Amino acid sequence: MVHYSLTTALCCLVTLVYSQNATSTYSQPDVPTGVPLPGNYEGSLRPQVHFSPPVGFMNDPNGMFLDENGTYHLYYQYNPSENVAGNQHWGHATSQDLYTWTNQQIALFPGGPDEGIFSGSIVVDSNNTSGFFPNQTNGVVALYTLNTPDRQVQDLAYSVDGGYTFTKYDNNPIIGSNTNQFRDPKVIWYEPTQLWVMVVAYPVDFEVGFFTSPDLREWTAVSNFTRFGVTGWQYECPNFVEVRVENSTETRWVMLVSINPGAPLGGSTSWYTIGSFNGTHFEPDDSTIQLTDIAKDNYAGQFFYGLGADQDQITLAWASNWQYTNVVPTAGNEIGDGFRSAMTVPRGHFLRDVPRKGLTLLNYPWNIHSIVDTELALNNSFQNGSVVLDYSDVESRAIYFEANITGLASSDILAGTLNFTFTSSVSGEFVRGGFSIAPDNNLWLDRGNTNGFDNPYFSDKFSGTALYNEDGDGEFRISGIVDRSIIELFVNEGEVSGTSVFFPTEPLDIMSLSVKGLNEAASASVGVWALKAAWLDQANANGTVLGNVTAV
Repeated sequence: MVHYSLTTALCCLVTLVYSQNATSTYSQPDVPTGVPLPGNYEGSLRPQVHFSPPVGFMNDPNGMFLDENGTYHLYYQYNPSENVAGNQHWGHATSQDLYTWTNQQIALFPGGPDEGIFSGSIVVDSNNTSGFFPNQTNGVVALYTLNTPDRQVQDLAYSVDGGYTFTKYDNNPIIGSNTNQFRDPKVIWYEPTQLWVMVVAYPVDFEVGFFTSPDLREWTAVSNFTRFGVTGWQYECPNFVEVRVENSTETRWVMLVSINPGAPLGGSTSWYTIGSFNGTHFEPDDSTIQLTDIAKDNYAGQFFYGLGADQDQITLAWASNWQYTNVVPTAGNEIGDGFRSAMTVPRGHFLRDVPRKGLTLLNYPWNIHSIVDTELALNNSFQNGSVVLDYSDVESRAIYFEANITGLASSDILAGTLNFTFTSSVSGEFVRGGFSIAPDNNLWLDRGNTNGFDNPYFSDKFSGTALYNEDGDGEFRISGIVDRSIIELFVNEGEVSGTSVFFPTEPLDIMSLSVKGLNEAASASVGVWALKAAWLDQANANGTVLGNVTAV
């Protein structure tokens, strides 16, 4: 979803491209159809284990699903013609591991100069409930908001080739409206009623509408979830998913809502609540919500479709904030001069019963060790001390670290700190953070000592509290990813997490980590790993990644 007017400078010339069934697609002359856009991935601010678009501007993840071949599909809000928000298409990329991505051709185009393809979701219609797929069980259906100056409606497009190219439904919209504040459908299959369920935002009314359908074409409004949680200025990008409870056969339903502006820290954020669902109505367990992040750059996360409720659910989220996203220094004024925005790393999710907080959506870096390149340090009997590493020879400049503090058997021995700093050996710029074991069990992050970006909304310091569990395993587990211009931190598999972009003028290449003040009954273990250069491993000698230029 985007809050900016559509670009008009490129709308004077149009090209109509026709598919085999004569469905028209509007495209500006400088926006390629049928091939991906190439991008340069070797810049010092270009993340290597996070998804970022080849060129242009990206925001919300859309339509994410896992296909029958084990391929993950990511679609995203995409402006291929400028480095700022607007002119919304659906970009597309695929991955086998959610870290190594292949850029695909643009999947959905506006139908005219006054249209935008806003946020939405994808389902696999394996039983052909829609009737679009008489001879296959892997038909892909996209449901999305069509935005025009006067109204927002929900449209449908379908794909017979696994989600690479789409045909727009002749009888769109599938849900009409007379308002320009009705958007971001997320659709799931609800097995007990054998119906599709859609949640969609009425943003300025602070409502999430529930709709059901037998066939993805005809929809019935069944309930509204109203004025709950932090309202901000508007609700956006609602997500609704069934999630397993740790150490149990039970599952619960999670409603996740993004708000912008109006986050407690300014600009954009997301919150969630947990409850039950009967096929038409969602009932929260209580009146509490929890934010998904302690910092400012985790927004509009979406769950992948196609994962069973007995598995850990997986999200990607947009790692930016609407307060400053259009002016961050990863791109200049001209298209092709850099890029804007990245996604978070994939996050795995399950529910844990945290003492005093109750059920909490865990938020950990999913399968992160699958992209480890080399081990840089490992000490399993680390007491009070420090580690300093020069990782300037690591091609990716991407680091993952874990620090486990154990032996905290009772609250009277809680003491000590774990702090880390990532520094540029050239400029002296740094990003730092840490965890205070006592008295507050706080995770903290400071991005205020890099010099590549100055903006009044670019807050620099963040913190959040992880609760000590005296009846638990007596430990705190802290982990983090630093990837050129983004840092993600996690405590206890993401009971608390923090996501922040930062922009140094020179690459960070020195890591220091220290543990101080531990009680003698406690100990620590520390591991640091270099991560693969997932984008540069695909690049040519000029750093350019071409994407999938072969026929699908």
